[in-house]
Parts: sequence; C-alpha cells; structure tokens
Amino acid sequence: MRGKTLKHHPTFWKSIFVVWFIALNLLSHGDKFHPSGTFFFFFEIPHFDKVLHLGYFFGGGGLLAAALHYRSDPSRKRLLLMVTLILSGIGIIDEYHQSFFKNRTGNDPFDWLADTLGAFFGALVFSLSHRRLLPTRVISPKTEITSG
Repeated sequence: MRGKTLKHHPTFWKSIFVVWFIALNLLSHGDKFHPSGTFFFFFEIPHFDKVLHLGYFFGGGGLLAAALHYRSDPSRKRLLLMVTLILSGIGIIDEYHQSFFKNRTGNDPFDWLADTLGAFFGALVFSLSHRRLLPTRVISPKTEITSG
C-alpha cells in the first residue's frame, strides 16, 4: 500500500461496500426500520420508498465505483456499466429476497428501477468527482529543483 493513502486503496472501498451490502440484507428482512410510505414516521408520503431505494443504491453505486476505480481504473463508460449492472442484479435479488418476509412487498419493478437508477447516478457522481479524492502531488525534500 506504499504511496497510497487508505482512501485510495480498493480494499478500503470494498470493505465499506460489504458493510453496505450486509445492511441492505438486514433492511430487507422486514419493515421494522422503515414503515411503508412514511417519512420520519409523521407524514404519509405515497411511494416514498422509491426515494429510499434510489438513495440507498446511490450510496452503494458510489462505493462500488470507488472500489472498481482504485482497483483497475476502467474508463468512465465501463465503470458506469459495471456498477449499474452489478447493483441492478443485486436489486433484483433484493426484491426477490423481500418477497419471503411478512409485511414486505417483494418483486416490485419500480423498486428495482429506483435501485438501478440510484446505482447509475451514484457511479456517475463518483466518476465526475473522484479527482477530489486523488492525492496531491508532493515534492520530496530530496528533489533538487534546478533552473534551466
């Protein structure tokens, strides 16, 4: 890991993505954490769960994009495609998984669409802003600067 800070190492981002994935599975087990259609448990907002799906997969898309970027530095187009396809697949599996639990409505194509869009936009935002995460160029004290 010499020359890389922790935030520039793919293992760091993969680890956080694994935590994201575990949390997704825990959230899919029931409605304990997010009763359907509510916002802060006060206001009834129809289809608010789609916003939650989009937001959660936005975060996952950014994390996976960072892990893939720091592992192999793919082109932006390839990165967006990989992240979107992987997380879209996870979204389909998550929807199927939810269908086995009481008080959950699984297999909702609009939840899956929100997951897919969230993943795409999370990867897009990362790909457009990752340069801020890059290390600044440091000149070693041993470097001799001469004028030509």
